[in-house]
Amino acid sequence: MALNIRSFATQSATSSLAPALVTRRDPRANDVVIDILYCGVCHSDLHQARNDWHNSIYPMVPGHEIIGRVTSVGASVSKFKEGDLVGVGCLVDSCQHCAACAEGLEQYCEAYPTPTYNGVDRHDGMPTFGGYSERIVVSDKFVVNVSDKIDLKAAAPLLCAGITTYSPLKHWKVGKGSKVAVIGLGGLGHMGLKFAKAMGADVTLFTRSPGKEAEARRLGADHVVLSTDQAQMDAVANAFDFILDTVPYSHDLNPYANTLKRDGTLVLVGLIGPVEPALMTVPLVMRRRQIAGSCIGGIAETQEMMDFCAEHNIVSDIEVIDIQNINDAYERMLKSDVKYRFVIDMKSLQKSF
Repeated sequence: MALNIRSFATQSATSSLAPALVTRRDPRANDVVIDILYCGVCHSDLHQARNDWHNSIYPMVPGHEIIGRVTSVGASVSKFKEGDLVGVGCLVDSCQHCAACAEGLEQYCEAYPTPTYNGVDRHDGMPTFGGYSERIVVSDKFVVNVSDKIDLKAAAPLLCAGITTYSPLKHWKVGKGSKVAVIGLGGLGHMGLKFAKAMGADVTLFTRSPGKEAEARRLGADHVVLSTDQAQMDAVANAFDFILDTVPYSHDLNPYANTLKRDGTLVLVGLIGPVEPALMTVPLVMRRRQIAGSCIGGIAETQEMMDFCAEHNIVSDIEVIDIQNINDAYERMLKSDVKYRFVIDMKSLQKSF
C-alpha cells in the first residue's frame, strides 16, 4: 500500500517550507525503500521552491542530495539489501532505451529523465517528492552505494555538487599534467578544486574577491588569480587546458576564454540562462577554443565518483542544520552565507510531528 511520509514541503512559490504529509507509491519489485539520514540543500532547491524556472509543481518536497539506509528491497532487487548505506541524486528514472540511456548517460535521456522531486513518475503519474522527508522509494537502477569510510553528512552534496563537477573533469580527461582553472569558490567551485587536485592537475582558482588565497589553497588550488586584476589575467593568457566555470549568474566569459590554450575548453556548470555580455568569437576561432556545458552525471559515473571520493577522502565542506531552519538557510544561501553547502540532519524532522 502507498506510504504516508513525514516531510517539509512548500505549497506555492510564496509559501515557506513547513511540515506536511505526502504520499509515496507502493514499492515495486525493483524498488529500494530508504530511510533518509541526511539531505543536502542545493541552490536549485530554492529556485524550484520559488518557481524561478517557471516549471514548479506544488506541493513540492525539495531535496536531491540524499544519504540513507536501506530498509527493504523489492523481490527483483539483488544489488542492495536491508541495512546498506546508499545515495540518491538528482534523478530517479529515465526512459532506459534511448541512445543516451544505453550509454549510461541517463542525465541526457532523450525522453527527459524523471527528477527526484518536482517531477511525475513515468509509470503511474504520481508526483515525485525529494529528500526533505523521512523516507524515499527509488528504482534500484538509480541508487548508488555509499562507503562507510567517509563522513556521511558531508557526502550528501556529492550527489549533486560533486557529480556536477566530477563529470566534466572526467569527460575532458583531466589528469596528471593538466592545467585546470576553476571560476568561483562556492558549493560547486570548492568541489571542483578538490577533484581537479586529486586527479593530478595543476589547479588555479579564478576569483573576483581578494583574500581567498589561503582558503583556496586549503581546498586544493596551487594558484589564485584575481580576475579583476588585468595584469594577473594577462599573466595567464593561453595557460589552461580546461576551465570549470561554476558561477550561477550571467557574467563575462571573454576574459576567461583568452586564458585557454589552443584547443582548450571552458565548461559551464553553474549558469542556467543566456550568456551576457555577448561572447566574442575571434579568440575562439583563432585558437580553436571551445565553450561547452555539462549536466550532472549518469548513475554509473555517480557510483564511480562516490568510490573515488572514498578512495581519496573527498567530501563537501558543510554546515549541518535542523530542518526547522530550512527557510533561514534559503535566505542565507541567497547571501552566499555558507561554506559551502547546508546539509539537513533528518533526525530533526521528528521534532515537527
